[in-house]
Amino acid sequence: MAALMLYLIRHPRPLIAAGICYGQLDVEAENPPAIAERLRAELPPGLPVWSSPLQRCRTLAEALHPAPQIDARLMELNFGAWEGRPWDAVPRAELDAWAADVAGYASPGGESPRQLQARVLDFVAGLGAGEHVLVTHAGVIRTLLAQAAGESIADGLRRTADYGSLTRLAYSGSR
Repeated sequence: MAALMLYLIRHPRPLIAAGICYGQLDVEAENPPAIAERLRAELPPGLPVWSSPLQRCRTLAEALHPAPQIDARLMELNFGAWEGRPWDAVPRAELDAWAADVAGYASPGGESPRQLQARVLDFVAGLGAGEHVLVTHAGVIRTLLAQAAGESIADGLRRTADYGSLTRLAYSGSR
């Protein structure tokens, strides 16, 4: 794979109550135009912008670029039956099963972090050489950072990505 420079942007804070599992729920975000204004000063001009279709990413991508490319492979982890539920309402046995196999466990009706990783790496493998802006989610960003560092998925999930943050990643494929 040709070397890439990825500008990884996490969406702004979602407008949803704290403590709710929202993975692929399509919720609005807090003030995308202001976040875009700040990010524009940090990004090289004229780069292609790719975005998750979820509105918390898409609205920011549209504020950054007149015609961002939308790709579902940039969506957050699908938490299935957990989506929209308070984390403390998720059955303890299911959370314990996830903790026992962080990379491989999929919540009922959802996907595992390993499945997330496969779709994200498939997306990146199809990018042309050069620089690209990705407006996406913490799970996607953590996956790419872990892959680039040669870390396990479980280690990558411990990384942080703040709302509205920009992370630069020189990416050359799998290690």
